[in-house]
Amino acid sequence: MARLIHLNGPPGIGKSTLSALYVDRNPGVLNLDVDAVHRLVGGWRDEETDTWPIVWSLVRAMAATHLEGGRDVLLPQYHGTVGEIVELEKLARQHGAGFREVVLLDDREAAVARFDRRAQDSEDPWVRHHHRLVELGGGHVVLATMYDNLMEVVRRRPGTVVVPSVAGAVPQTYELLAAALGEPEPG
Repeated sequence: MARLIHLNGPPGIGKSTLSALYVDRNPGVLNLDVDAVHRLVGGWRDEETDTWPIVWSLVRAMAATHLEGGRDVLLPQYHGTVGEIVELEKLARQHGAGFREVVLLDDREAAVARFDRRAQDSEDPWVRHHHRLVELGGGHVVLATMYDNLMEVVRRRPGTVVVPSVAGAVPQTYELLAAALGEPEPG
């Protein structure tokens, strides 16, 4: 049975990096990186233009098509409310797929620092834009609130698998993620 795998976690925790690794090692899995889709829609740099409704329509359609074809979809995206995750679960079920929730976590202070470090180290326009929006919205206060909201989601959804994510430990974190998703051991 195909699966919609929701890879959740605070911004900058490594969701995109690990998703790219996972699909490289699992042919046919769709890495449905919402940030990548968002960059395909004109107007994403304009703070006055709300492109999210368009982006989510595309994401849902892409996921549905891939799931109906019997293939897994990996969705690396922060969601901080139970309602958002329930909608993803409904999407999976509507298209005959299973649903898995995995959350990448570091401690709160480290997660905030990782977001800052990613923005400092990146020339990517999307990363810079996202960082600027977070700063305009309250910076570290916003990030800490997002982290707290995510912890509440984990508390309220006991089936969620939590994978520790330590800065710079990509191979080790990937091994934990692969094990959580049932990927066979290499070799």
